[in-house]
Order: sequence, then C-alpha cells, then structure tokens
Amino acid sequence: MNGTDKTITLSAVRTWNTEEIIDLYRAGGWWEIGYDKAAIPRLLDGSFLVVIAKDEENNAVGMGRLISDGASDAYIQDVVIFPEYRGHGIGSRIVSALKKLALAYGHSWLGLISAPGKEAFYRRAGFSEMEHYTPMLKEK
Repeated sequence: MNGTDKTITLSAVRTWNTEEIIDLYRAGGWWEIGYDKAAIPRLLDGSFLVVIAKDEENNAVGMGRLISDGASDAYIQDVVIFPEYRGHGIGSRIVSALKKLALAYGHSWLGLISAPGKEAFYRRAGFSEMEHYTPMLKEK
C-alpha cells in the first residue's frame, strides 16, 4: 500500500515506539550507526510537543517536533515522512498542526532551519528566510 491508500491521523504524543522513531530518522538521513537509541525517549519527552502521523494500524509514517522555552520562542524540528508517504500533504499537515499548537500556547516567534532543497515546502507553509541572520553550528 502507498501513502494514498490509508487514512493518516495526527496525534500529539510524549512517547512513541523507539524503533519507529529511529526508522523515521533514518528515512530523513539523520540517523547514523553508533547513535544511542536510548536517547529517543528523552528526545521525545524533552520536546515541547511531538506530532506523529500514523496510519490505520497505529504505525508512525511521519513526525515533527516543537522545541520551545514554553513562553515566547519555538522551533519546528525533525519534520520527516517515510518516502512512500511523501507528496500527499502529510508533512504540511504536521507543520500546520505544530504552528497552530505553538500559537495556542502563546509562542510569538516560530522558526526552523530548512534542510537543503526543502525551502519551497516551508515557504508554502508561511515561512521565509531570515535576512541578516545566519544559522550556526558548534563544531565538534
């Protein structure tokens, strides 16, 4: 079955099956051999919000997280959909849900860092590049 053959629902969660989350991270190219899978429950629990897209059998097919100070600023992170489910609006639904939930909790600033090549997806969701700002990463 492909992504159009099933009903997909979204749920805000605090926990989820670790192996399914790892499979999603692998699908996004974000999981490497040697990473500690024991960190996944802490990753989910430490997020302000986690939205899981699930199929009729309650299997995760996509996810997104909201990282926040709980008062004003929030970041959308880790939006990923299994390849066979991409192109059917699931990612847009996840981002929309995260945006609505962020606003409902009073966050006045919502940002993200787009993966290369995904900028148009986020532009359609109402995001734009931040002029005069540069994302930075601490080197190992």
